[in-house]
Order: sequence, then C-alpha cells, then structure tokens
Amino acid sequence: MEIAESTLVTRRGKFRSVAFRDGAEHLALAHGRLRRDDVLVRVHSECLTGDVFGAVRCECGEQLDAALDAIVCEGSGVLVYLRGHEGRGIGLVAKVRTHVLQDEGLDTVDSATSLGLPVDVRDYSPAARVLRHLGVRSVRLMSNNPDKIAALESNGIRVSARVPLLAPASPDNIRYLTAKRDRLGHVLPQVDTFDVAEH
Repeated sequence: MEIAESTLVTRRGKFRSVAFRDGAEHLALAHGRLRRDDVLVRVHSECLTGDVFGAVRCECGEQLDAALDAIVCEGSGVLVYLRGHEGRGIGLVAKVRTHVLQDEGLDTVDSATSLGLPVDVRDYSPAARVLRHLGVRSVRLMSNNPDKIAALESNGIRVSARVPLLAPASPDNIRYLTAKRDRLGHVLPQVDTFDVAEH
C-alpha cells in the first residue's frame, strides 16, 4: 500500500490527510488524537453525484456531511473515503444508466441487474488496511449497512458499535431508501415513518 500524508485544513477544521493507493487511490481523514479502540469512523463509498453535486436521489452527500460533523464534534475520528465504489462498484457511466431505468420504475437493485450488472461489488479491505495503518483496532462505525460491518470485521477491524447515520426520507429518495431497506438489508427506520400520502 503506497501512502502519502499531509495536513488538510477544511471549513470544519484540521485533519491528517492520508492518501493511499490500494487498487484505486483512496483518502482517509483523521481528526484529533486517535485512540486505538472504539474510534468513531465512517467508511464512505464514493458517490460523485451525491457527494459533490448534492443529488437528492440518494442520501450519500448528507451522510458524508453528517459523518464529518460528528467526527469534529466528538473531537476525534476517521473518515475513510473509498474511490471506485461509485454505484456500489459499477462505475459512474453504468450508474447513470441505472438512473434512467429507475426513472422508468425499477428500483436500485433491479436497475443494475437488468443491465447485467452486479448489485454490489465494493471491496472494504482497503479501509481496514488504512485503519490499521492509523493504529485503529476497533471502531464505532457510522453506517446503516450490516454488510459493511461484516466486511470490516472479516478484515480484522472489530466493530464495537454501529452508529446510525440516517438522512431524512423525502419524496426524492423514498424509493431508493425503501429498496435499500427491503432488498439490501440496511437499517433505515425513517422509511417506516415516512407518509407518502402527505407528500
């Protein structure tokens, strides 16, 4: 794993910036003095449309902002930003093609499989390796995805707690959130309380 480190000052404060090449090039942002155990961590999959351009079809950008805010509020923690995870690993062009099918009524799972694409091919092992590089042994993981917990633990990072990271349900994202809950097993209680009739 090739690594380069520097200080990154952002609107939220100062981070230790750890760029690393492990297959793709990724970035970890560490804030404050890290403990070895029970570190507040977000492992975030790249989503150009949500993270950069504020797309409301998904909750990715909101989760990224909320995770960084939580880390700064706590005074320490790590955000691992995994590139090459666009569209759960299918890439940007394919993801945009699935959006067309979603606009025609397919959900996020069927829109991928109807194009002959896998549902999820993300690899979380680079996140585990960079966390070990930072001296982290166990994490409180900000995630709604049980598969992410299993992936980190299978790569030697103990998840001592799952910290929900819930974006509000809206008319723009409710179908996406519902599919993630019902078909991908994400823990999204806000879907249950969303009243479609009111919107």
